[in-house]
Amino acid sequence: MKEFKVDWSAAEIKQLMDRIAACRLPSAPEGTGWAMGCDPAFMAELQQYWTRQFDWQACMDTLNRYPQFVAEVDGFPVHYVHVRGESEGKRPLLLTHGWPGSYFEFWKVIDLLAFPSRHGGSKDQAFDLVVPSLPGFGFSGKPQGVMTQRQTAGLWNRLMTEVLGYERYSAQGGDWGAIVTSWLGLDHAQNVEAIHLNMLGFRSMTPPQNEAETAWQAKCDGAQRVYSGYASVQMFKPHSIILATADNPLGQTAWIIERFHDWADLRSRPFEQVFSMDELITNLAIYLMNDSFASAVRFYPGVVKDGFGILPAGTRCETPTTFAATTGDALSPAPPRSRLELVYNVTGWQELAEGGHFPALEVPQLFVDAVREWRAA
Repeated sequence: MKEFKVDWSAAEIKQLMDRIAACRLPSAPEGTGWAMGCDPAFMAELQQYWTRQFDWQACMDTLNRYPQFVAEVDGFPVHYVHVRGESEGKRPLLLTHGWPGSYFEFWKVIDLLAFPSRHGGSKDQAFDLVVPSLPGFGFSGKPQGVMTQRQTAGLWNRLMTEVLGYERYSAQGGDWGAIVTSWLGLDHAQNVEAIHLNMLGFRSMTPPQNEAETAWQAKCDGAQRVYSGYASVQMFKPHSIILATADNPLGQTAWIIERFHDWADLRSRPFEQVFSMDELITNLAIYLMNDSFASAVRFYPGVVKDGFGILPAGTRCETPTTFAATTGDALSPAPPRSRLELVYNVTGWQELAEGGHFPALEVPQLFVDAVREWRAA
C-alpha cells in the first residue's frame, strides 16, 4: 500500500491542452442541439473554457482533498480513496462508480457521509469510506486481458478484508458499480453485510409476471434503442471506437459528455445546472491524463464473459439488498420491486424524487439521505 497524490506536470498538461486547442470541430446542421448526439455548440464552449479558463491546479487540489492510495491486490494495482470518518472504523462502506464516471462521482458526498457532525448530523451516522477506481479506470492498473465485474468484486473483497482489515462491510454502487456490488453480495456474503443499488445489476430470464413488469420491460426496450447503441459497440467491438477516438481528446470527450447529458435527470434543470464545467472536465481529466479511455471501454466485454449478469433459475443474491429508484434515469428505468425479488433479497426500497444515472453527483443530499436511511434500518 502506497500513498498517492495527483501530480500532473506542466508539460503533461500543456501537451493535452495543445491537442485540445488544435482539434477542429466539424460543422453541424443548425438547431439540432443534443438530438443527434453531443451538441456541437456545447463542445465548442467546453473547448474554449478548457483551454482558456480551466484551473488545473485547482483541479489537482480538489482530487487530492482526500487520502488516496495504490495497493497491489492479487498483483493488480488498485487505486482507492480511504477516508476514516467519525465512525472510528465501525461502519465501513465501499462505494463503486461506473462508466463514464470515476471515483470523482462521490466527491460531493464523502464529507457528508464520513463527517456528518460537520453538517448538522450526528457521529453515529458516520462511515469509513473506501472508493476505488475500477480496473482500467483512472489511476488503477490496466488489465492485460478482459477483467470481468465478478473478478473485480473479488479484488474489492480482498482490498477490504486483507489490505484494509475490514472483516465485515457494506457496499453501494450504480452502473458498473451496481453489477460489481451485486457480485459482492452473491459471492462474498460472509464479508458483505448489506448492499445498496441505484441500478439493476442482476437479471432473471423469467418472463414478465404482471402488468407493472410488462410496462417496465417495454420502457427498458425503448431506452435500449435510444441510449444503448454505445454499449453494443463497447461490449462486442470496442477496438472500433478506441481507434476512432485515438489521439483525439475531444472525440473521447464528446463520447463521454453525451452520456452525462442523456443519462442525467434534466426534468427540472438544464444540463449546465446539473453539472458544472469544472466537474465535467475534472472527470474527463481522470480519463485523458491517464490514457484510460481505451482501458475503461475494455471493461465492457467483461459483462459478456460473466453472462450479462443473468442468474440461473434458483440462484439469488441473499445478502440484504436495498434499491434506490432514481426516477430520472433515462438509461436504466427502475424495475418494479417484484422484478428485483427474483434475484435479490430485497429488504429495502427507496424512491428518489430527483436524480438520474449519477445520483451522488446530481443530487448529493438525496443520495446521502438514502444511504443513511439504508444503514439505519
